[in-house]
Amino acid sequence: MTLVLSTTSCALRGAGARDGDGYVLKFSHVTTTETPKGQAAEKFKELAEAECGDQLTVEIYPNSELYGDEDEMQAIQSGAVQMVAPASAKFTTIAPQLQVLDLPFLFDTLEDVPAITAPGTPVGDAIYDNDDLAIRDIKVLGLWDNGLKVLSSNTPMATPEDLDGVKFRIQPSDVLRGQFTTWGAEATPMAFAEVYSALQQGVIDGQENPYSNIESQKMNQVQKYVTESNHGYIGYVNVINQEFFDLLPPDVQTCVTDAAAGAADFNRRSAAQVNEDAKEAILESGTTEIAELTDPQRQAFKDAVVPRVWKKHADVIGQDLIDDLLAEQR
Repeated sequence: MTLVLSTTSCALRGAGARDGDGYVLKFSHVTTTETPKGQAAEKFKELAEAECGDQLTVEIYPNSELYGDEDEMQAIQSGAVQMVAPASAKFTTIAPQLQVLDLPFLFDTLEDVPAITAPGTPVGDAIYDNDDLAIRDIKVLGLWDNGLKVLSSNTPMATPEDLDGVKFRIQPSDVLRGQFTTWGAEATPMAFAEVYSALQQGVIDGQENPYSNIESQKMNQVQKYVTESNHGYIGYVNVINQEFFDLLPPDVQTCVTDAAAGAADFNRRSAAQVNEDAKEAILESGTTEIAELTDPQRQAFKDAVVPRVWKKHADVIGQDLIDDLLAEQR
């Protein structure tokens, strides 16, 4: 009996428990507090601590202070942190079907995201009922928007041909690599925290991100041109360590899931405005010229990768899912 209690106590401490009757939930992420993810994380803390009272303390570690791109997935699986919200591309090696969210031109506007990714839809099932995540003790709580991606580099980009030979940083996703190589560019996986210095030093020529990530990391200071292509989506999959979640009392579990849902609602309302404000800040800085593609110009970028890139990754994402999504394109 003593051995069992001692073992259980150690497991609780390792999974985020603290002295007394409460629990500590460490939430690590890689962006600043001003970004859509940073704001949603702070909203989660506010809601969770208000509802859970003394039973739960949420500690937020932003901007790669605790773990960066290269190790946050290991941290959530080991229980070193209890919550993360990585971009879907970060799940490539452990849950490759989540690369469905990396498909270029899957969404035309942020308003399309909720309906396409809701639980019970084909895409929603790939997110919320993902067996690869379940066997790694990762529980999905929600999907947070960052925004639609734009392209930045030091050369103008009005056509896919303008990307020929340009070196772009990507998140570690085979789909994203396929997207850029199909456009004729070179793709280099790289941690988010390293992008500014790599752009500054010429290790890479360009990158793709929503405006909020570009402005908050000051990438516009080392990039002369932005093309508002809105070609892809960065969504953050808000996950919690399943072992930690299962150790929580039922009422604390409820307040955690409710707080995550509330943070997701807040995020969906605020993300578009955060990116619009970031775009205005970039324009006001005078460092970067922003070009908005015409409909035919954007269609040329799309025609180069849809359905070609989508079909290329059907074996990983799922042939039935790709077929369903392509049917909606017609």
